[in-house]
Amino acid sequence: MVPVPLYQAKAEFFRMLGHPVRIRVLELLQDGPMPVRDLLAQIEVEPSNLSQQLAVLRRSGIVLSVRDGSTVVYQLAGPDVADLLRAARRILTEMLVGQNELLDELREAAATAP
Repeated sequence: MVPVPLYQAKAEFFRMLGHPVRIRVLELLQDGPMPVRDLLAQIEVEPSNLSQQLAVLRRSGIVLSVRDGSTVVYQLAGPDVADLLRAARRILTEMLVGQNELLDELREAAATAP
């Protein structure tokens, strides 16, 4: 088996995260384990869609599932996932602040233009 270069493994990891439902599931699970029925109520997607996205997250090892009778409860596999989501939020915030500053400069330039 040929080892995968680290940059390729990272790209595959970020592709796995690249779906809005998966990101929303991870955000919700930051607060602790949650049964599928609660995830469905919060995300408002078809059960089959949520099931498919949960399967992707589970196969990747980023979430864990535990069956409790007829209820399946999901949780983050570790605290690093929550750290990653917080880092993404900080990066997005900084990007938006920069865009707002640029927008303000453009508005000022337009207001003073002859």
